[in-house]
Amino acid sequence: MAETTPVEMDADERDALLGFGGTGVLAFGESGDAPPHAIPVSYGYDPGETTFYFRLASGDDSTKGRLEGRAVTFVTYDGGDGEFRSVVATGRLEPVRIEDVADRSLAGLQNVDIPAVDVFDQPLSEVSFELRRLVPEELTTRRTRGA
Repeated sequence: MAETTPVEMDADERDALLGFGGTGVLAFGESGDAPPHAIPVSYGYDPGETTFYFRLASGDDSTKGRLEGRAVTFVTYDGGDGEFRSVVATGRLEPVRIEDVADRSLAGLQNVDIPAVDVFDQPLSEVSFELRRLVPEELTTRRTRGA
């Protein structure tokens, strides 16, 4: 097991913070001087595979643009108990289609809980969603020193 610094969480602490799902911010990389496109999202997390799952709105009116091949950063944190903890995951989103998903990914999906968060200007029943997963290329954690 890799050693952690005083401000890093170990895998058990990280997984406890992430649970099986919650909310955070997903930022999509842009080219040139354009700022990244960041959106609040709900996520599911499979601690066995260290994989995040997202149900993202899709369609012609989506402000995210094309998802394929774009670098992303996902951030979630908690500071409600007076102690600050955060997880930052970077990589690329992969499409997940239930009919094509491998047994391993399907098992991962069964372990997650993606909260339904209504931040849309129309009823959720009228919003099209697509399922994506993030297997992090880099995963970093931070916590209050001495927590």
